[in-house]
Amino acid sequence: MRKIVLGLALTGLVAGPAAVAVADADTAEDRVKPLRQAHAHNDYEHDRPLLDALDQGFTSVEADIWLVDGQLLVGHDLEDLDPSRTLQSLYLEPLSDRVEQYDGGVYPGKRERYFQLLVDIKNTGEATYTELHEVLADDAYRPMFSKFKHEQVRKRAVTVVVSRDRPRALMESQTKRFAFYDGRIANPADLGPGDDAAVVPLVSDNWTVLFTWTGVGPMPAQERERLDEIVATSHAAGQRVRFWVTPDVAGPEREAIWTELVDADVDHINTDDLAGLADFLTENRPTG
Repeated sequence: MRKIVLGLALTGLVAGPAAVAVADADTAEDRVKPLRQAHAHNDYEHDRPLLDALDQGFTSVEADIWLVDGQLLVGHDLEDLDPSRTLQSLYLEPLSDRVEQYDGGVYPGKRERYFQLLVDIKNTGEATYTELHEVLADDAYRPMFSKFKHEQVRKRAVTVVVSRDRPRALMESQTKRFAFYDGRIANPADLGPGDDAAVVPLVSDNWTVLFTWTGVGPMPAQERERLDEIVATSHAAGQRVRFWVTPDVAGPEREAIWTELVDADVDHINTDDLAGLADFLTENRPTG
């Protein structure tokens, strides 16, 4: 019997250890289901920036950047910055590798063609954005980014959106750019059909500024109506919606908030708990 198995292995009918390992790896990767609403808040604080989020199927990650000595460094506070942790090393290079590996998508099988890299500019807004534009326009990265050119948006595997200290006037003046603007829900100039989704495809805001409900008891009907109106208004304009400062400690309050966000079709749900949100969205995956 041993000789028969050996012969089958030599003829390729039985996979050897290396082939089994490759097959297992492929199967494990294929099991990751892209979660269209999953957004990794301050993603760089995880043990493996970007990679931990991708392992959980996240389709949006957030990176804070600082312009320091001509480099775009990633970190929350200035004193925490490490010259080796650049936007390129933590995000652009691994994303570029994946897009090449998976034939133009961040995930295999082209199941999810949209991936958002939310870049939070922490200092010197216009100067930092100018450097960011130069980096995104580099030949090594440019092909994977959605871009605005000739008054049209051409979507690619990764869409970069800039937040916080973002220079809107400069961005609107560009005839070609590789990043978009994160608007504010509470700002009438940013939200809805009166705006241009080619500039502002995303609107975000602090949940506690817009709503009093934090998951205790049922959501007040008036606040649910307001949430539905925000989503309907933004979607009518081709914009996506994100809230920050939503409850993120495991428990019934967080689950109640997440349930309302899913039901309202909010596009990006913020979390630091990658596995927690992945489990929730997998169990409550929208149909269709």
